[in-house]
Amino acid sequence: MNWLLVLLGGATGALLRYLTDRAVQARHDTVFPWGTFTVNVVGSLILGALAGAALSGAMGAGAQLLLGTGFCGALTTYSTFSYETLRLAGSGAAFLAATNVIASVIAGLGAVFVGITLAQAIVG
Repeated sequence: MNWLLVLLGGATGALLRYLTDRAVQARHDTVFPWGTFTVNVVGSLILGALAGAALSGAMGAGAQLLLGTGFCGALTTYSTFSYETLRLAGSGAAFLAATNVIASVIAGLGAVFVGITLAQAIVG
Protein backbone atom coordinates (compact mmCIF):
# COMPACT_ATOMS: atom_id res chain seq x y z
CA MET A 1 0.00 0.00 0.00
CA ASN A 2 2.92 2.39 0.65
CA TRP A 3 3.94 2.30 -3.00
CA LEU A 4 0.45 3.47 -3.98
CA LEU A 5 0.76 6.55 -1.78
CA VAL A 6 4.12 7.39 -3.38
CA LEU A 7 2.66 6.75 -6.84
CA LEU A 8 -0.34 9.02 -6.29
CA GLY A 9 1.74 11.80 -4.77
CA GLY A 10 4.33 11.46 -7.52
CA ALA A 11 1.78 11.62 -10.32
CA THR A 12 0.27 14.76 -8.84
CA GLY A 13 3.63 16.40 -8.19
CA ALA A 14 4.96 15.63 -11.68
CA LEU A 15 1.88 17.09 -13.34
CA LEU A 16 2.01 20.20 -11.16
CA ARG A 17 5.74 20.59 -11.89
CA TYR A 18 5.10 20.48 -15.62
CA LEU A 19 2.17 22.92 -15.51
CA THR A 20 3.94 25.33 -13.15
CA ASP A 21 7.16 25.27 -15.15
CA ARG A 22 5.33 26.05 -18.39
CA ALA A 23 3.22 28.81 -16.81
CA VAL A 24 6.13 30.52 -15.06
CA GLN A 25 8.54 30.23 -17.98
CA ALA A 26 5.93 31.61 -20.41
CA ARG A 27 5.82 34.81 -18.35
CA HIS A 28 9.56 35.44 -18.53
CA ASP A 29 11.39 36.37 -21.71
CA THR A 30 14.77 35.07 -20.59
CA VAL A 31 16.93 31.98 -20.81
CA PHE A 32 17.07 31.79 -17.01
CA PRO A 33 15.10 28.70 -15.88
CA TRP A 34 12.53 30.49 -13.70
CA GLY A 35 10.06 27.60 -13.91
CA THR A 36 12.47 25.05 -12.48
CA PHE A 37 13.71 27.54 -9.89
CA THR A 38 10.12 28.17 -8.79
CA VAL A 39 9.11 24.52 -8.40
CA ASN A 40 12.32 23.71 -6.53
CA VAL A 41 11.90 26.56 -4.04
CA VAL A 42 8.17 25.92 -3.53
CA GLY A 43 8.85 22.20 -3.16
CA SER A 44 11.54 22.94 -0.59
CA LEU A 45 9.12 25.11 1.38
CA ILE A 46 6.45 22.39 1.32
CA LEU A 47 8.93 19.67 2.28
CA GLY A 48 10.22 21.84 5.12
CA ALA A 49 6.66 22.31 6.40
CA LEU A 50 6.03 18.57 6.15
CA ALA A 51 9.27 17.83 8.00
CA GLY A 52 8.35 20.32 10.70
CA ALA A 53 4.94 18.71 11.09
CA ALA A 54 6.50 15.24 11.22
CA LEU A 55 9.08 16.33 13.81
CA SER A 56 6.25 17.71 15.92
CA GLY A 57 4.39 14.41 15.67
CA ALA A 58 1.52 15.93 13.71
CA MET A 59 1.91 13.85 10.56
CA GLY A 60 1.83 10.11 10.10
CA ALA A 61 3.95 7.89 7.91
CA GLY A 62 1.29 7.63 5.21
CA ALA A 63 1.09 11.38 4.78
CA GLN A 64 4.88 11.58 4.68
CA LEU A 65 4.97 9.03 1.85
CA LEU A 66 2.17 10.67 -0.11
CA LEU A 67 3.24 14.29 0.29
CA GLY A 68 6.96 14.19 1.09
CA THR A 69 8.31 11.31 -0.93
CA GLY A 70 5.70 11.25 -3.69
CA PHE A 71 4.47 14.80 -4.22
CA CYS A 72 7.58 16.80 -3.29
CA GLY A 73 9.89 14.22 -4.85
CA ALA A 74 8.15 14.63 -8.20
CA LEU A 75 7.48 18.37 -7.91
CA THR A 76 11.14 19.25 -7.42
CA THR A 77 13.81 18.33 -9.92
CA TYR A 78 17.53 18.22 -9.35
CA SER A 79 18.22 16.67 -12.75
CA THR A 80 16.50 19.46 -14.67
CA PHE A 81 18.24 22.06 -12.50
CA SER A 82 21.59 20.44 -13.35
CA TYR A 83 20.83 20.19 -17.05
CA GLU A 84 19.59 23.77 -17.31
CA THR A 85 22.64 25.05 -15.43
CA LEU A 86 24.98 23.23 -17.82
CA ARG A 87 22.94 24.46 -20.79
CA LEU A 88 23.34 28.06 -19.58
CA ALA A 89 27.09 27.63 -19.08
CA GLY A 90 27.50 25.93 -22.45
CA SER A 91 25.65 28.70 -24.28
CA GLY A 92 27.93 31.40 -22.91
CA ALA A 93 25.68 32.50 -20.05
CA ALA A 94 28.15 31.61 -17.31
CA PHE A 95 26.91 34.39 -15.04
CA LEU A 96 23.33 33.10 -15.26
CA ALA A 97 24.54 29.54 -14.65
CA ALA A 98 26.39 30.61 -11.51
CA THR A 99 23.42 32.71 -10.42
CA ASN A 100 21.14 29.70 -10.87
CA VAL A 101 23.35 27.54 -8.66
CA ILE A 102 23.84 30.12 -5.92
CA ALA A 103 20.24 31.35 -5.89
CA SER A 104 18.80 27.84 -5.99
CA VAL A 105 20.88 26.62 -3.05
CA ILE A 106 20.27 29.71 -0.92
CA ALA A 107 16.55 29.94 -1.74
CA GLY A 108 16.02 26.19 -1.33
CA LEU A 109 17.73 26.03 2.05
CA GLY A 110 15.94 29.16 3.16
CA ALA A 111 12.59 27.76 2.07
CA VAL A 112 13.15 24.51 4.00
CA PHE A 113 14.10 26.49 7.09
CA VAL A 114 11.01 28.71 6.81
CA GLY A 115 8.78 25.68 6.23
CA ILE A 116 10.11 23.82 9.27
CA THR A 117 9.91 26.91 11.45
CA LEU A 118 6.34 27.73 10.42
CA ALA A 119 5.12 24.17 10.85
CA GLN A 120 6.65 23.84 14.30
CA ALA A 121 5.20 27.21 15.34
CA ILE A 122 1.74 26.19 14.15
CA VAL A 123 1.75 22.58 15.34
CA GLY A 124 4.19 22.64 18.15
